[in-house]
Amino acid sequence: MSGAADTLFVDGAVWTAGTGPTAVGPTDAVAVVDGRIVAFGHDARALRGAGTEIVDLAGGSLLPAFRDGHLHPLAGGAESLDCDLVDAVDVDDVLARVAAFATAEPGLPWVLGWGYPPEILPGGIGHATVLDAIVADRPVALWSSDHHMVWCNSRAMQVAGITAGTADPARGTILRDDGGQPVGTLLEEAELLLQAHVPPRGLAKEARGFEVGLARMADAGLVFGQDAWTQPERLPAYLRVAGAGGLSADIDLAFKVEPDRWREQVSEFVAARHLAATAQAQRAADGVPGGRLTATTVKFFVDGVIEGGTGHLTAPYEASFGGAHACGDDHGIANWDPGEMIEAAAAMDEAGFQLHCHAIGDGAVRSTLDTVEAVAVRNGPRDRRAVVAHTHLVHPDDLPRFAQLGVIANLEPLWAQPNAIMTELTEPRLGPERSRWQYPIGALLRSGAHVSFGSDWPVSSHEPLRGIAVAVTRQTPEGRPEGGWLPEQRISLDEALQAYTSGTAYQAHDEHDTGRIALGRHADLLVTDEDLTRVAPLELAEVGVVGTWRRGRRVHGHATA
Repeated sequence: MSGAADTLFVDGAVWTAGTGPTAVGPTDAVAVVDGRIVAFGHDARALRGAGTEIVDLAGGSLLPAFRDGHLHPLAGGAESLDCDLVDAVDVDDVLARVAAFATAEPGLPWVLGWGYPPEILPGGIGHATVLDAIVADRPVALWSSDHHMVWCNSRAMQVAGITAGTADPARGTILRDDGGQPVGTLLEEAELLLQAHVPPRGLAKEARGFEVGLARMADAGLVFGQDAWTQPERLPAYLRVAGAGGLSADIDLAFKVEPDRWREQVSEFVAARHLAATAQAQRAADGVPGGRLTATTVKFFVDGVIEGGTGHLTAPYEASFGGAHACGDDHGIANWDPGEMIEAAAAMDEAGFQLHCHAIGDGAVRSTLDTVEAVAVRNGPRDRRAVVAHTHLVHPDDLPRFAQLGVIANLEPLWAQPNAIMTELTEPRLGPERSRWQYPIGALLRSGAHVSFGSDWPVSSHEPLRGIAVAVTRQTPEGRPEGGWLPEQRISLDEALQAYTSGTAYQAHDEHDTGRIALGRHADLLVTDEDLTRVAPLELAEVGVVGTWRRGRRVHGHATA
C-alpha cells in the first residue's frame, strides 16, 4: 500500500469482536485512509506521514463506535430545551425546577417538563393539587421519564376539558379518585387529550433539539441511532440539520403506525421515505459532509409500561397502587387488536419497511412474535429483521421463538437492575415468579437470538458504557445486590460490547461495513480514557469517551498531535 494514513491510532488496547479487549498486532496500531481501516500493527505504523493525525490512546481502549438501536435524538434534545426534570431526586426537586422554569419563562403559555422519575410519587401517581401550589395561572404538563404518563395541574385539565365526565380514550386512562374526579395523571394515549392545546414546538426548535441530540450522541461515542418514534411532518427538521452538514451520526427514522389510520399511512410513509432518500442522494452529489438520514422503519406501540400498569401481560397484574388506578384486576393495555396488527404489519412489510415494535409485557412480546410469524407466512421469506424493542418481560415459552423467527431482541441494558422503579413499582405489580422473567439477555444470547442494545434516551441515559456496566453485573451503581440481580442473565463484557456495536449494525442491515474493527471496514471508532480490560465491571459506567470518529472524521474530542 502506498500513501500516508489520514489517522493512526497507537499505544492502547484495541478491541476486536469475539476476542475481548485485546491488542491487534504486536505494536498496537490501527491506520485509517479515506474513512476505512487499512492496516494494523507494524503495517499501520509504516503509513505514518507528515499529514497523519496521530491519536495516542494513552493506555485507553480503541473500540468500534457505539450504535444505539432505540433512542429519540430529536425529541430528547428538544425536551431538554423545556423544563428538564431528568435526574430529579424527589418531588420537592421537581417542584423547585418547575417553579424556577415558570419564573424564568413568564411569557410561555404552557409550562412543559420532561423526565421526572415516576417512582418518586406514591404508586407513580401525580396529583394536580401539588402542581397547583407551584403554578396555578398557567397549564403545567410534566411527562415521566418513560413518557407513558403525564402529570398535569388543574389549569391544564381545565384547558383540555378533562372532567369527571370525560371518557377514557381507547388506548389510555385518566386516573381518577374514588369519586370519579381526575386526579391529574394521564396514562398512555390519554395524553392526546392535551395535544390540541399544547403549543407546537415549531421547525426551528425541533431542528435545534436534533442538533442537541446529535451532540450528546457524539460525546457518548455513538455514530448510529434508530430514531424510534417520529412522524413525516417532522421530516423538515431532520432535513434542515442534514442539509447543513450537521449529521455527526447516521440516523434512521421510524414512523409511528396508528391503529386508527394505518391504511392511509402506508402511502404517507412511502412518500416520506422517498423524500429522505432523494435528499440523501442530493447531499452526497453536492459533497455535503455528515452522516446518512434514512427512513426505512415503522414503529408499532404494542402496549405501555409495567410500572404504570399499562404493559400488556398474559395474566393479570398482582397489585393496585394509590387508589386511583385499578391495574391489579386487568392485563394492562393492548394497543392493537391482534388481527388488525397483523394486517397493518403485513402492509408495512410489503411496502418494504422494517418492523420495530415496542413490546414491554409478556403479552405484548408474544403478540409481536405472533404478528411477525403471520407476516412471514403471508408475505413470504425475506431478510426482514423485525425488532422487538425493550423486550422487558418474556414468558419462558417465547424465549426460543426469537431465534426461530429471526426476530431481533433490542434491550435497554441499563434497566436490568433493582433500582427504585423496579423495587417500588414493577416487581410488586408482577409478583416474584414473573419478576424473574425480566430482561433475559443471557437466555436470549444462549438461545441463538440476535441481540442489540439501545438506551431509549431521553427515557434513560444515552451513554452506552452505563448500560454495558449493568449488562455485565446486573447491579445498581452501589453494587447491589451482591452477585447481581437475576445473575443467570449476566453477560460478558465482550458480549455486551458486541450488542452495542455489531449487534446494532446487524439490526440496521449494516453489519458488513460497520460494527467491528477489521480491515476494510468503515472507521467508525471511539477512544476511551481507560483500558477496559483493567476496569472493574461496575466501574465501566465511569469510563469516559475522549474521541469519536464516523467514517474516519472526528465528531467528538480534540486532535492530540
